[in-house]
Amino acid sequence: MNYKFKTKPYAHQITALEKSWNKENFAYFMEMGTGKTKVLIDNLAMLYDKGKIDGALIIAPKGVVKTWYEQELPTHLPNHIDNTTVLWQSNITKAQQEKLNSVLENEMLLHILVMNVEALSTEKGVNFARKFINSHKTLMAIDESTTIKTPTARRTKNIIMLGKQAKYKRIMTGSPITKNPLDLYTQCEFLDPWLLDFTSYYAFRNRYAEMKTVHLRGRSIQVVSEFKNLAELSETVKNFSYRVLKEDCLDLPPKNFIKRHITLTPAQKKLYEQMKKAAMAVLNGKVTTTMTVLTQLMRLHQITCGHFTADDGSVQEVESNRLNELMSILEETEGKAIIWANYQRDVAQIIEHIEKKYGKGSIVDYYGLTPQEDRQDNIRKFQNKPECRFLIGTPQTGGYGITLTQANTVIYYSNSYDLEKRLQSEDRAHRIGQKKTVTYVDLICEDTVDEKIVKALRDKINIASEVMGEELKDWI
Repeated sequence: MNYKFKTKPYAHQITALEKSWNKENFAYFMEMGTGKTKVLIDNLAMLYDKGKIDGALIIAPKGVVKTWYEQELPTHLPNHIDNTTVLWQSNITKAQQEKLNSVLENEMLLHILVMNVEALSTEKGVNFARKFINSHKTLMAIDESTTIKTPTARRTKNIIMLGKQAKYKRIMTGSPITKNPLDLYTQCEFLDPWLLDFTSYYAFRNRYAEMKTVHLRGRSIQVVSEFKNLAELSETVKNFSYRVLKEDCLDLPPKNFIKRHITLTPAQKKLYEQMKKAAMAVLNGKVTTTMTVLTQLMRLHQITCGHFTADDGSVQEVESNRLNELMSILEETEGKAIIWANYQRDVAQIIEHIEKKYGKGSIVDYYGLTPQEDRQDNIRKFQNKPECRFLIGTPQTGGYGITLTQANTVIYYSNSYDLEKRLQSEDRAHRIGQKKTVTYVDLICEDTVDEKIVKALRDKINIASEVMGEELKDWI
C-alpha cells in the first residue's frame, strides 16, 4: 500500500486497511494488542487525504479517551495533516468552550472530536455530537463497540441515531461477543441495519437463538435456551469485518494460565452457608428481580474475599485465606506483577499489606479512588521504575487503554461475570512490547460461587469463538 504513514504498520495492519479504507461501513474485530487504534487513525488520514472526510468523531470508553487524545492521535496521525483535535468535556471554562467550538468551524483542515461514550447518554453530549457530524463530512468510530451492545440502552439508541448522519462508520473491538451472539446486533446496526439482513433485533434473535418461556412467581419471561445457525452468522460477519488474533500476526510470547485454590476458613464457611440459605429464601420469595439475584451472588462472592456488605450498608470483615495466598504468590514471583481485584475494599487491604512488606515505593494503584491526575504517573512509575514492582487495580477502571508490558505476572485476586473486562485486563500486559511469557494466576475458592464465575466465563468465550470461526482457547 502506497501511503506515507507516520508510524510503520505491521503486515496485518496493512491488510486491514486494504480491506476497509474506502468502505462506508466496516468492523475492525482485532484482538487487543494488535494495533486497531493505529489502523483507525491511518484509515481516517487516508480518507482525509482523498478529500472524502474533513471530520472524525471518535467515541471511546471513559478510561481510554485521554489515551486517544494525548498519545494515540499525536503518535500515529501523519505530520502533513493539519488538524484541530479536541477532547469533549461537559463542565468547562469559557476558554475550553471556545476550543471545543473550534471543531465546528469550516476551515480547510481535519477536525477531530474525541468523546467518552457515557456522554452520548446525555442531551448535551448528543446535541454537540450532532452539530459536529452535520458540520462535516464525518467518519464516526466507536472504540470498544461492545459499549453499545444493549439495544434498550439510551446511549445505544443515541449513537445509532447519530450514525445515520455520518458518511463513514467504523466499530472496533477485540471481543465483539462478551455475553452471547446477540451482542452483535446493535454493533452492526450502527454500521448499517442491512449488514446482518435484519432490521429488527427480535427477527435477528429468532434466527440465531431458540427461546423458551420461563414462569417465575407469576410472571412469564422469554429466555434463550440455545443458539443456532452460528456458522451462517460467522460467514455473514466476515463480509464487512476484519478479524485478527495476536497469535496470527505478532511474535508475542505465550500466555500461561494457572489456578491457586483456596479453602474457606471455618468462619467463612459458616457465614457462606448461612448467606446461601438466606439467598435461597429470598430467591424463592414472591418477587424476584435480576438485581435481587445479583445482590445475593455478590454477597456470596464478597464472603469468599473476606468481607461482605450488610443490609445496613456496613462492611463486615470475616477471616479469609485469600490475602495470605496472594502474599505467598508474590513471594514466589520474580519481576513485576499486576493484581486485579473487583472490590475497592480488597484493593485497600492489598495495598496495606504490600506496603508493609515491600515498602511504599513498591506499589501503585489504578482504580476508582485513584485521582485522575495520578493515573498516568502511576503507569509511568510501574513501567519505568525498577523499585515499583506491583500495580493493583480494578478491571472496570484499569482494564482499558493502558499498557503494562513490564509485568510478566497477572494475578486475579477475584473475577467477575464480565468477559469483556476479563479479556481487556488480561491484555494490558500481553501486547506489543511484551518480551516474556505472561503468567496468569487465578485465585479460586473451592466449592463456592468463584467456580461458577469461572465456568460462566469459559462458556461465554467458547460461544464467542464458535461465532468468530476460531478454535477454542486454552484458558482458565
